[in-house]
Amino acid sequence: MGLAGLLRYEDIPIMHMLYDSDTFAVVHIFANASEAQPLGSGAAPGGPQMPRNGFEIVDKRSGKEVYLDGSWAELFQQQIHAWQQNTPTQEEVEDTLEGYATLAQTPVVVH
Repeated sequence: MGLAGLLRYEDIPIMHMLYDSDTFAVVHIFANASEAQPLGSGAAPGGPQMPRNGFEIVDKRSGKEVYLDGSWAELFQQQIHAWQQNTPTQEEVEDTLEGYATLAQTPVVVH
């Protein structure tokens, strides 16, 4: 898995490319840039219980994307942690992303 880029707003990351292949792209999005923090790290004092971070998975073959937030994002974050512990093959990553891609209904308009 390669790191492709980082977009920042006032020194706060708001978009982080996690994976990019011929078939899929995965971006970690910090929807509340002022509250940006990794999922599972706890809420900011006085802030929401869970930051509105999420993941966008783009299926380049179909031209569709799915945005995972809430419990779906938490599950995907757990998958990322598992991949960090036991580096998967590209085929294993793509097989997992294929499962999420079946949820994709939104056409990609601008990327």
